Amino acid sequence: MGIVQDAVSESCISYFERFRRSTHVTPKSYLSFLTGYKNIYKERKKLLGEQADRMNTGLNKLLEASESVAQLSKELEVKEKELAVASKEAEKVLVEVTEKATAAEAVKAEVQKVKDKAQAVADVITADKIVAEGKLEAAKPALKEAEDALQTIKPSDIATVRKLGKPPHLIMRIMDCVLLLLRRRLDPLAMDPERPGPKPSWGESLKLMSQTTFLSSLQTFPKDTINEETVELLAPYFTMEDYNLETAKKVCGNVAGLCSWTKAMASFYAVNKEVLPLKANLAKQEVRFGKAKAELDEANAALAAKESEVAIVRAMYEEAMKKKQVLIDDAETCRRKMKAASALIQGLGGEKVRWTQQSKEFEAQTSRLVGDVLLASGFLSYCGPFNQEFRGQLLEGWKKELKNRKIPVSDNMNLIDMLTDSVTIAEWNLQGLPNDELSIQNGIIVTKATRYPLLIDPQGQGKLWIKKKEAARELKVTTLNNKYFRNTLEDSLSLGYPLLIEDVEQELDPALDNVLDKNFIKAGTSFKVKVGDKEVDVMSGFMLYVTTKLPNPSYTPEVYARTSVIDFTVTIRGLEDQLLGRVILTEKQELEAERVKLMEQVTADKRKMKELEDNLLYRLTSTKGSLVDDESLIQVLQTTKTTSEEVTKKLTVAAETEKNITGAREEYRPVATRGSVLYFLIVEMSVVNVMYQTSLQQFLVIFDLSMSRSAKSPVTVKRIANIIEFLTYEAFKYSIRGLYEEHKFLFTLLLTLKIERQKGNVKHHEFQTLIKGGAALDLKAVQPKPAKWITDVTWLNLVELSKLPQFTEILTQIARNDKAWKTWFDAEAPEETPIPDGYSTLDTFRKLLLIRSWCPDRTAAQARKYIAEAMGVKFAEGVILDMEKTWEESNPRVPLVCFLSMGSDPTNSIDNLSRKKELTYDAVSMGQGQEVHARRFLQQHQTQGGWVLLQNTHLCLDFLDEVLQSVLETPNVNPTFRLWLTTEIHPKYPINLLQASIKYTFEPPQGVKAGLKRTYTNTSQEQLDYSNLPQWKPLLYCIAFLHTTVQERRKFGPLGWNIPYEYNQGDYNASTQYVMNMLDALDLKKGISWGAAQYMIGEIQYGGRVTDDYDKRLLNTYARLWFNDGIFKNTFMFYKGYGLPVFKTVKDYMDYIEALPLVDTPEIFGLHINADITYQSNTAKACLDTMLSIQPKESAAGSGETRESVVSKQAAEMLAKLPANYLPHEVKERLKKMGSIAPMNIFLKQEIDRMQRVITMVRNTLQDLQLAIEGTIIMSENLRDALDCIYDAKVPKQWGKISWDSTTIGFWYTDLLERDSQFRTWIFDGRPNVFWMTGFFNPQGFITAMRQEVTRAHKGWALDGVVVFNEVTKMSKDEVTAPPPEGVYIHGLYLDGAGWDRRNAKLCDATPKVLFTMIPVIHIYAINSKDPRDPKLYLCPVYKKPRRTDLTYITALLLKTVQSPDYWILRGVALLCDTK
Repeated sequence: MGIVQDAVSESCISYFERFRRSTHVTPKSYLSFLTGYKNIYKERKKLLGEQADRMNTGLNKLLEASESVAQLSKELEVKEKELAVASKEAEKVLVEVTEKATAAEAVKAEVQKVKDKAQAVADVITADKIVAEGKLEAAKPALKEAEDALQTIKPSDIATVRKLGKPPHLIMRIMDCVLLLLRRRLDPLAMDPERPGPKPSWGESLKLMSQTTFLSSLQTFPKDTINEETVELLAPYFTMEDYNLETAKKVCGNVAGLCSWTKAMASFYAVNKEVLPLKANLAKQEVRFGKAKAELDEANAALAAKESEVAIVRAMYEEAMKKKQVLIDDAETCRRKMKAASALIQGLGGEKVRWTQQSKEFEAQTSRLVGDVLLASGFLSYCGPFNQEFRGQLLEGWKKELKNRKIPVSDNMNLIDMLTDSVTIAEWNLQGLPNDELSIQNGIIVTKATRYPLLIDPQGQGKLWIKKKEAARELKVTTLNNKYFRNTLEDSLSLGYPLLIEDVEQELDPALDNVLDKNFIKAGTSFKVKVGDKEVDVMSGFMLYVTTKLPNPSYTPEVYARTSVIDFTVTIRGLEDQLLGRVILTEKQELEAERVKLMEQVTADKRKMKELEDNLLYRLTSTKGSLVDDESLIQVLQTTKTTSEEVTKKLTVAAETEKNITGAREEYRPVATRGSVLYFLIVEMSVVNVMYQTSLQQFLVIFDLSMSRSAKSPVTVKRIANIIEFLTYEAFKYSIRGLYEEHKFLFTLLLTLKIERQKGNVKHHEFQTLIKGGAALDLKAVQPKPAKWITDVTWLNLVELSKLPQFTEILTQIARNDKAWKTWFDAEAPEETPIPDGYSTLDTFRKLLLIRSWCPDRTAAQARKYIAEAMGVKFAEGVILDMEKTWEESNPRVPLVCFLSMGSDPTNSIDNLSRKKELTYDAVSMGQGQEVHARRFLQQHQTQGGWVLLQNTHLCLDFLDEVLQSVLETPNVNPTFRLWLTTEIHPKYPINLLQASIKYTFEPPQGVKAGLKRTYTNTSQEQLDYSNLPQWKPLLYCIAFLHTTVQERRKFGPLGWNIPYEYNQGDYNASTQYVMNMLDALDLKKGISWGAAQYMIGEIQYGGRVTDDYDKRLLNTYARLWFNDGIFKNTFMFYKGYGLPVFKTVKDYMDYIEALPLVDTPEIFGLHINADITYQSNTAKACLDTMLSIQPKESAAGSGETRESVVSKQAAEMLAKLPANYLPHEVKERLKKMGSIAPMNIFLKQEIDRMQRVITMVRNTLQDLQLAIEGTIIMSENLRDALDCIYDAKVPKQWGKISWDSTTIGFWYTDLLERDSQFRTWIFDGRPNVFWMTGFFNPQGFITAMRQEVTRAHKGWALDGVVVFNEVTKMSKDEVTAPPPEGVYIHGLYLDGAGWDRRNAKLCDATPKVLFTMIPVIHIYAINSKDPRDPKLYLCPVYKKPRRTDLTYITALLLKTVQSPDYWILRGVALLCDTK
């Protein structure tokens, strides 16, 4: 495991070397690796153990089932014999049962007759009973009333009546009626003297009442005994008018109830006399029924006896049948079990083989677990920061190491299958995780790694996935600079929410340290963590995610130790697959829907098969006892088999369908490929300039628009071509709008080359030749050039070009046909002229390679031809910014950012557009304290509508996050609201803001015409009419022309200005204001004071910016030439075709300017036409150098060799040529002989010391580099830089610091050898006759030493009074045979901006296309003079390099000239030691 850590540590170094991405491993990474290993090993071992146990149990059960079949066969044989015996017994009993049942049936019929007879009698009785009861029911109310009345009479009431001496007559009568009803004796009939009617028998009544049972006898009175006679005797009493209840109550009190009773008894009789016959008849019938019932009971008893006999026999039969059925069931069960067991064994035959193999595989997997888990845990711990290629290399390396050490490991282990499953991956894909392998691996590391993840996520796809993935768990999102960051962190920890910290920079907040380290303190059952100085609870649901938008962050080893850094950068292939999905979704929606449905179906089917198999295994293992007893298991097996067959068929169909769908999808892949190429080029531009940030979301909008807006066609091939064409141009327009002018051509050329390379039209070798040329070659190591007119750089380019198959013979052809090539080379536009030796037949790109090698100044022109041919004319022409269209493209949530450059300001254009659209508009120039106003305007316009312009936002970087948040998150924003921003380039400008906005540049169009047009557009008629003096308008135009000129000269580099100054509208305004004031105070007699005007313009207004003396000389020259009385003459011209117009209106001036030429010659500004060659060459060089710098470092060398092997070879070659070190004692001895204190020898000693340092440094670096490439020593930062620089043909930084500037390492190394040669010749062979001044570290020191030498040679001369003088000889270096009598001869200087007339030894105009002219040997000496120099001589500055600064300035030499020195000042003429 230690070897794994060491291997990763080495890989970090090689990863940086190849991809420029720094990664680190630390001891903590190793501890995390060990922890991960233990956890995964336990988990996998447990899982494999469980699966193996289930398989083995299932197999054992199958074995049991096989054994059961034989046993069941024997049992079935026995049971069938027993069944035959039981069947015979049952038949015998059945005969007896039949006989008994027949006899019982006969008895049953007899009984039924008797039963029917008895029933008839019973029916008659019931009918009579119903009639009698109906009649009696009518008498019941009166009877009930009488009985109730009796209940009211108490014995005390009777006693009271008895005691009455003379009771009321009514009572006595009532008692007579009672006596009659009770059939008691009455007194003989006698009429009552007091009342009409019989005399009451009161005596008898008293006797009756005296009986204790009197009342109860009344209550139990037998009502049926009343007869008609009794009722007749009662009738006279009842007819008396006072014999009623009311009267009785008044007279008798409670005894009145007897009155009601007597009447009720009489009434009852009236009813009962009809019922009595019925009752009598009923009694007779009941006697008859009694007899019939007795007969029935007797018959039933006989029947029961018979039925009892039948039941006994039937029970015997049922017992026999039951016994027989049990035997049948047993036999059937036995047969079913046999059948089931056979089916089970047969059905699981395939599974048995597979499970047996699987069981063995589980055992093998368990034995290989030690190696497999190492790969898995190593992958989780270390692979996150690496790209897919390196991950594969790491895993292969580990696997190889395991095999070498005989540690078991799976040959074809799939990490994704081992660490996750297809269902989880499908969920991740639905949540937005791309479905390419790298993204899935990243998803695994995010979810499985032991440390919290930090995602390098420039496209934001990882962040998007996490947000969707954790949405259900209430994910909290924050940033490190959010003011509530600490609160959000504490809440997430204490409440158990996942937390996403997005868009971090290179450093993390120290408050996170304990959380990232998981320094959780156990407190009881819970955990706490210290966040800053505060302890916070940690809940189990807490999860931390960190993301950054930085494409290539350099995190410290501490960050790598604390987090699991994962590179989520989208890959070309990954993006291509995503884009293909989008294309199909738009173009073939039904196809994509079918594919998705198919994938879901296949996934579901596979899951179903897995579930069924798991269920089957579970049932097999969980069944108690024999398998053959579990019938439901057979059903499960049947279902499994059926489903398995169905699923297999479905999967076969699905595979075929998928093949067809994939074929149809692949047809659209070119669109996705083009999209991927475009996006990665756009992203690559952020390396050119950090402000060129474009998000994937922005690109996808363009991509989707291209499909919806491009021309439709039923022909798929045509439709694809339409989409690709539209997409390419849309992406081109979108990107070009946000690039500076200097990068627009670069982007267009790169776009063309990328597309052509992807198509295979341009090979890797050819691309490398285009961007590098012969920069890596050493002039002395290649075939010598055949003619002097071919420059060194050109020859090296041609040598490199000859390595390509189309140009193998070019070097020979040039040597053979020198004149033809020279004629072609001297042509004004060689790319338009036929090329010698049949090269005119080359295609445009190969012509570009040839032009790039021969004529750097024509490279851009040929490249544009190539772009137009390969991509279309519209790509070569460029795109003009349309502010209105840009505004239409935006919305309230999308800011518009303008990148500022020299002299560009979009404020007026934005103001004018807002007026045109009739929208309110406010601008704030950002700076200290301006945030308050910016906030106020933002809030106001977001609510009310209108535009806000924040200028110079690079001055308020901290405020911009708040601005972006406001734009993106403020609810209910007015639809007319827009936010405009301007900024200069700033490395820390928020990437989020740039990626959320529309970017554009507002650079002024180049050229005199455009410059004057811009100036007069901003000039009002009122300003033009400011003064009536005739001098005003010409002076105003002169200032405008000067303003344009000083700006246009910038593009010519050092020829234009030594230092490019930021001249802007302010300089122009100040100058015009000065002229206004001057004219206001003008004395017409004296006229204009031109000396003051020239001084004010040349030294103050424009000259105030100038820091270089020679630039100031140039500016004063312009002021002198263009500000004098001559400008008022009609003949005055700045240059041919560029006069000084005088008009009355601004419109007339604009018309005049419109008629000026579109393309300017450098001669307008006083420069030679060759200046344009320099400008064009520099433009092409800058473009190709930038292209080289952004190329990925993993690019292989032409032969397919690695970077390291190429550099190693070059290092060996350089070491072989490297001069030996100077021996100090030898140098000392030689100097002693030459005169060690002589000024020139002291200078030589200093130069040799510096050369010694350079040679030592080069030797050490190259030797160490070879050792580092071999792996003997560690590749340090300096060695890594040296490796990259040597591969890219550049000078390593360490070498450059102690030596001299050079464009390429080839030239630098040639310089090294030549410089060393001069020093060695001087020290060992004596002082040279002529010196190569370019070869000195300190040429100023050389001139000073010469002055000292001359001063010492003349007595009385003081060094301060001695001045350098010079004379240009007519000799070349080789013609010098002796040193000058005084001073020195120097050679190797080149004239830049002019030519040299050797015959007359004076300056002349340069030959067209000859940029640098070597000047003959110059004699430099010193004179003791204080006289001013001759004004007719041109004072020419001498510089070490074409880059003219104080650091490269050496001295000034005087050159003869026919023309005025002003002519050469405007030409920018200088002498250069080196032209490269």
